[in-house]
Amino acid sequence: MFLNSYFSEQNGEFSFSRQQASHFAKRVAGDFNPIHDEDNKRFCVPGDLLFSVVLAKAGLSQKMRFEFAGMINDGVALSIDSKSEADQSMVDGNGKEYLHITRSGDTTHNDALIEQVTKSYVQFSGMNFPHIMVPLMESKQIMINPVRPLVIYESMELDFTRLDLTNPSVELTESCIDVEGKRGSVTLNFCFKEDGEVVGTGRKRMVMSGLKPYCQDDIDDLVNRFNGRKEHFNAIAA
Repeated sequence: MFLNSYFSEQNGEFSFSRQQASHFAKRVAGDFNPIHDEDNKRFCVPGDLLFSVVLAKAGLSQKMRFEFAGMINDGVALSIDSKSEADQSMVDGNGKEYLHITRSGDTTHNDALIEQVTKSYVQFSGMNFPHIMVPLMESKQIMINPVRPLVIYESMELDFTRLDLTNPSVELTESCIDVEGKRGSVTLNFCFKEDGEVVGTGRKRMVMSGLKPYCQDDIDDLVNRFNGRKEHFNAIAA
């Protein structure tokens, strides 16, 4: 399983080192959000890594909703608590919930399909910044704090018409941003396609805080720093 190098498992519990989580963000998702850097004081494990582990361990269902309830630091041991087939949570040893999962419809444990769905979604998800986020922020003339950019993953939904699939890919269908004072939310609607046919849809929602008036110079600097971090990591990885 391609995920094996990005988490550790012992006695049914999962944990993530800073290096594992950071490398997943950068190598798999193309996500260079500073909050996933190994040396960041506010470090947290990417939500897409939790999503990926859940699919790998509990299977892919036709309809799934993931609600993120808290930021996870490195070394926290988590397990999947199944209240029922339709209601699961990722919790720590004290029962604190970090991810809530609801599901319905058929479920598959086909490793090849789950890997394809995981990779295609996570790579799409990692493109949020700058490709999608910057035009949205410009449209509302607001922006995240360039000094301490913080965008929190709130929820994600999947809805497949069928699961007898082999190579579904992800495409953005609609994006929107809502702003209220210094807080905002971004919703990305997307679809899964196989051989040109739409075989599923999905939605990702993110929350932004500490919003500021839009400044093109600050945005340009933020994008340049993002691209510089990406080029530096790729050079080292190569």
